[in-house]
Amino acid sequence: MGKGRQLREAMAAGLVVAPFVYDGFTAKIAQARGFKAVYMTGHGTSAQAGYPDVGLMSFGEMVTNLRYVANAVGVPVIADADTGYGNAISAQRTVREYEEAGAAALHMEDQVFPKKCGFFEGKMVVPIDEAVQKVRAAVEARTDPDFVIIARTDALAPNGWEDALTRARAYREAGADLVFVDGIRTADDLRVYTEQLAGQGIPCLYNGSLEPTRQIADRGFRIMITGGGHGLSLAAVRSALLRLKAAEPTGRSGFGDFGSITNLLGLPEIYELEQRYAAVPA
Repeated sequence: MGKGRQLREAMAAGLVVAPFVYDGFTAKIAQARGFKAVYMTGHGTSAQAGYPDVGLMSFGEMVTNLRYVANAVGVPVIADADTGYGNAISAQRTVREYEEAGAAALHMEDQVFPKKCGFFEGKMVVPIDEAVQKVRAAVEARTDPDFVIIARTDALAPNGWEDALTRARAYREAGADLVFVDGIRTADDLRVYTEQLAGQGIPCLYNGSLEPTRQIADRGFRIMITGGGHGLSLAAVRSALLRLKAAEPTGRSGFGDFGSITNLLGLPEIYELEQRYAAVPA
């Protein structure tokens, strides 16, 4: 079964919770903990390269990281595709390259370039007609009909709910499988998102942690991206390094359970392959 079909069947069965991951290692951790999908975050991909999420990562860098993540796990990968990296024609290439790299789904937003993280200040969006054409182009570009196209709007912060809702409905009409209003900061925002879109049978993605997953499922959302990834990595690494600086024990060179890490990364399988392909003396 293809990854797009796998994701669609999971959505049909209930809310798909996809934790943030930013590389193959964090993707493997999420899969080992039982998650049925993972989300390759653009914010995290930028962070692992040492940059803020303000459009500094190139199309090629995002595709390369996606390939690492998708190759590391067997569950569907939902991937951040920023603005599609150009116009409608660029968006078509983005869809094809993300498909080929192993994604099950991508989301593409309507911000101007250079884009910003959905929770940063100073966002601006392109005209709605331009964004609609990019959604149409993206939908027409996929080679696997099960590949999931998610159209994201960032219009809430700069333009308010009326424009955000108009855009979300227009993107759904243009063929997007799901719509995604980003920048949901308050319980009231979540209420409007539910009453006007997710609760009306429009397939929606929610990005956040305002409510537990069960309540998000009850609101009618199909995908929830949240938690994990670089935020927790920051806390864990900072804590370990503070202990190291204070000359406190931190485990095996600060690695914690070294055996669990190497097992997760597949070292036992490598040992088996070394034995299988060991040269036999003549």
